[in-house]
Amino acid sequence: MIGQRYATSGAHFAFTDRWGGVSAAPYDRLNLGGAVGDTPGAVRANRKLAAEALGLDAERVVWMNQVHGRDVAVADAPWPRGEDGAARDVPAVDAVVTARPGLALAVLTADCVPVLLADPAAGVAGAAHAGRPGLVAGVVPAVVEAMAGLGAVPSRITARTGPAVCGRCYEVPEAMRDDVAAAVPEAAAVTGWGTPAVDVAAGVRAQLERLGVRDIGLSAVCTRESPDHFSYRRDRTTGRLAGYVWLDG
Repeated sequence: MIGQRYATSGAHFAFTDRWGGVSAAPYDRLNLGGAVGDTPGAVRANRKLAAEALGLDAERVVWMNQVHGRDVAVADAPWPRGEDGAARDVPAVDAVVTARPGLALAVLTADCVPVLLADPAAGVAGAAHAGRPGLVAGVVPAVVEAMAGLGAVPSRITARTGPAVCGRCYEVPEAMRDDVAAAVPEAAAVTGWGTPAVDVAAGVRAQLERLGVRDIGLSAVCTRESPDHFSYRRDRTTGRLAGYVWLDG
């Protein structure tokens, strides 16, 4: 259920795998995405199971309506909920930041790079959804800038990324790779079979380093290669993984 988990002084980072939930195929089992065709009841149950495994209150987890852009929301509390218990007015953003202890931020992925960040000294955390379009648009610089606006210092930020498609597996047309490389040169890659590719995680690392972030840890798990993780490029119709970051209350 919780495939990877890290902790620093005052901050927590966690990434799920696909096991331990209640969803049926093709979303089996721990699908945490609410917009992929799975039944809403299964998604709510899975989110509750994942939160409990992390010692969190599922109703105090902040999710995003991810749109492959660079906009950032500031969360001081969970989004409002309707009578059915579902969150309302969830912003269409690809990053969220908070200075509220104990409020967990979550990002959904199934090949894109989940980026979790925290500056415990400032009491600020952030989460970003970095796919190829978001990388080029600058969602990573945007989330670090938003954290700095709340008092974070880039050199103090700890950054962790979760399972994502690797550069050896993310094949793209050559013109697309060139467009990405024009914005983030470090993201240019070649597949294991010798065709043009994009390494989003390498691009994320490069952007973070240019921003002054020093403590960066990248997941070694490729979602396309791992049967323990959801992968849109491998399966198309599939579930979503989640990354969570929160500060001690």
